[in-house]
Amino acid sequence: MSSLSLPDVQGRKIVFVITEDWFFASHFLPMARAARELGLDVTVVTRVRSHREAIEAAGAKVIPLEAERRSLNPMAAGYAAGQLAAILKAEKADLVHCIALKGILVGGFAATLAGIGRRVYALTGSGFLGARTDRVARLSQRAVRLLVRGLETGRTRYVFENTDDPKLLGLDPTSERVTILGGAGIDPDQFRPTPLPAQPPLKVAVVARMLWSKGIDVAVEAVRQARAEGVAVELSLYGAPDPSNPKAIPEETLKAWSGEPGISWHGATRDVAAVWRAHHVACLPSRGGEGLPRTLLEAAACGRAIVTTDVPGCRTLVRDGVEGRIVPTDDAPGLAETLAALSRRPDLVARMGEAARARVLDGFTERDVIESVKRLYRSMLAS
Repeated sequence: MSSLSLPDVQGRKIVFVITEDWFFASHFLPMARAARELGLDVTVVTRVRSHREAIEAAGAKVIPLEAERRSLNPMAAGYAAGQLAAILKAEKADLVHCIALKGILVGGFAATLAGIGRRVYALTGSGFLGARTDRVARLSQRAVRLLVRGLETGRTRYVFENTDDPKLLGLDPTSERVTILGGAGIDPDQFRPTPLPAQPPLKVAVVARMLWSKGIDVAVEAVRQARAEGVAVELSLYGAPDPSNPKAIPEETLKAWSGEPGISWHGATRDVAAVWRAHHVACLPSRGGEGLPRTLLEAAACGRAIVTTDVPGCRTLVRDGVEGRIVPTDDAPGLAETLAALSRRPDLVARMGEAARARVLDGFTERDVIESVKRLYRSMLAS
């Protein structure tokens, strides 16, 4: 048991609220492990599909709750909150950790109904609120700020993955109420550097959900333009459309792109490390709304240079000219030019990959995240 464990913390109960079991399994198991290392009992309330066993293997109890994250129906959200409040009371939760916006809104309301003041609200990226800057987005940001802040108590704490997102909620990122984590955390022994493949061509991969907000179309257009100029570059897309997300790219579009020279869509992969063994550069031309993309952490841990955009989360990890290159959003010609330049400098690609690995080891590992979360939980439960 960790030296942080104390009698006033052991045996207390934490309940995580998250809409999808796959999301918890892919990003938040370190938080469950942190709670278990403190001696807490852990329950995860989520929509259960195919990841119950992975969550239970981390020492957590899983309770199903149907709450479609795509739906904004207030009646459905209210019904889910009522069900969740009953679960929180039955579980005798001491602390409720709500993940992502829907989890915060439903979980925060349920915690209010259940009379539980200790809450963690973890905003894992701003989604479409951060990817858009029009009037509708600004009004939506204001509404979200009012809703979330209206659900806080004096014992509510906030968790973010970058220093930009707290400002969306009117919070100071240096406040004692705010914890900034190094993303989901990466196991550097699971994702290790391997020798780069031979060049040419420059092999570029995007590993992400196939969403318009991820800028997949920008990567495709950039590679088209670079190849038209005679650049030896190939693009591989790994990921599936997310049927619960309104920004999903249609499968027929992905298949059409995959029919073009130098572009291949491979669908989802379960072996991300194998992808990076076969590629030189990780690309994520995100339009915004990121927390701190796990795909970039995985690529960096594998010693791969990164090309991404100047948006919150992405620029948190990557420093332009050090771990990779930062390009403007929606700039296919600029991205094409960057890829062309990297194709001529394999030595630079290798150096950036080494720097990316070092960057991950300096605050972005799974152990870094676990220790930060343990300090947060202990401070909240000991008070």
